[in-house]
Amino acid sequence: MKDKKTFPESFLWGASTSAFQIEGAYLEDGKGLSTTDCRNVPEGIADGKVASDHYHHVDEDLQLMKDLGIQIYRFSFNWARIMPDGKHVNEKGLQFYDHIIDTCIKNGIIPFPTLYHFEMPQALVDAYGGWKSRECVDDYVTYASICFHRWKDQVPYWATINEQLIASAASDLNGNKESSQKIKDMYQMSYHMSLAEKKAMKLLKQISPNTKVGVVCSMQVIYPASSKPEDIQAAYDAQDMLQNMLLDMSVYGRYPQRVTHYLKGNELYPITEVQDEEILTSSKPDFIGVNYYASNCVKAKDITEDESKLPPFYRNQLFSIASNEHLKKTKWMEFGIDPKGLEIGIQQLFERYHLPVMITENGLAYSDELKDGKIEDDYRIEYLKEHMEVCHDLIKQGYPLFGYCPWSLIDVLSSHQGFAKRYGLIYIDRSDTDVKECKRIPKNSFYWYQKIIKENAI
Repeated sequence: MKDKKTFPESFLWGASTSAFQIEGAYLEDGKGLSTTDCRNVPEGIADGKVASDHYHHVDEDLQLMKDLGIQIYRFSFNWARIMPDGKHVNEKGLQFYDHIIDTCIKNGIIPFPTLYHFEMPQALVDAYGGWKSRECVDDYVTYASICFHRWKDQVPYWATINEQLIASAASDLNGNKESSQKIKDMYQMSYHMSLAEKKAMKLLKQISPNTKVGVVCSMQVIYPASSKPEDIQAAYDAQDMLQNMLLDMSVYGRYPQRVTHYLKGNELYPITEVQDEEILTSSKPDFIGVNYYASNCVKAKDITEDESKLPPFYRNQLFSIASNEHLKKTKWMEFGIDPKGLEIGIQQLFERYHLPVMITENGLAYSDELKDGKIEDDYRIEYLKEHMEVCHDLIKQGYPLFGYCPWSLIDVLSSHQGFAKRYGLIYIDRSDTDVKECKRIPKNSFYWYQKIIKENAI
């Protein structure tokens, strides 16, 4: 029998969700339309009107968190529930989150909210284009101020924006439809997000100096397809364009030189103002939240490649996606399962930014099936165990990794695959076409993780 791998007593075991993927309660209690409510969802795929119906099962879900034994709960506020039109406050929306935060604290769970997780009031997009406009910066800071003042004495950790890479690129999430200048808009929106989060960080420190604030990145671990110098360069470029440009801005207030050169050379550099430099360099995060599912592999740019079907952040002149033949792939993990990539990525992050790290998302998607009232998801247990072991090794090496939150606590609405694609430790008994009663059924992974937390060891 192998020895147990014990974690430090201060290590935080948690779980993650996001508002638009679990809450439902579409326009209830004063909630306004979110950008995610206005997506064109393909027929036969669930939308967010009910999602996992967390809004009506909140006490049951909070009890399940307590039963699981988590010490920190990473969730998000729905901006349009708190500010339906992006300008005015909805007290009932605030009270819903009061209840979550108060109950978490009562149950010994640290509440860890994210201000922006892929949704915003549709009214702001209709009014001025959302993040495309600089006006959105001030509206975000106003929203952040409301939240900071409301919960300043109860919330010790905040996250500003979840995965800015995706948030600025996904038109169906940020409310901006395809256009002839989509790529230019993407970089402009990303820049405005950086300004907004910097202003919010500074504001939080004024309101609550000892509170910790972090950014949450989609960590990019990029391998070259071969040892060809051109593929090596492509891997460096991909990491700069997909990760470092965002985190360098969050931490240092600037883009990598290679990114600046590329954006300016292709007339993609965002519009800036003179006072921005002071804003961008006057504050930085206390920690980095890491969302990691799989690594990526790239090669030198294939100039014959049809980019029309690629995600916007892959449309460039610097690299093309390649397949990594050394990794095991699944239906929903097309890049391949790679626990080693988590170790490589955290090492690179720390050596570049020298900030503590929390794993804010890590999980395996699968089309789980309920059989005889149970979900035997040993494949998920294997995935989580392999990545937790990497976390243990990183801590032994001296890296300041202080928490782990698997994605996700409950099955969430996948933004593009509905409920066919499931990540949860808890099964939500519904399908894309039949909401049923959204009964909660803990999976095998729930009970396995419960034991990990109780023993603080693998």
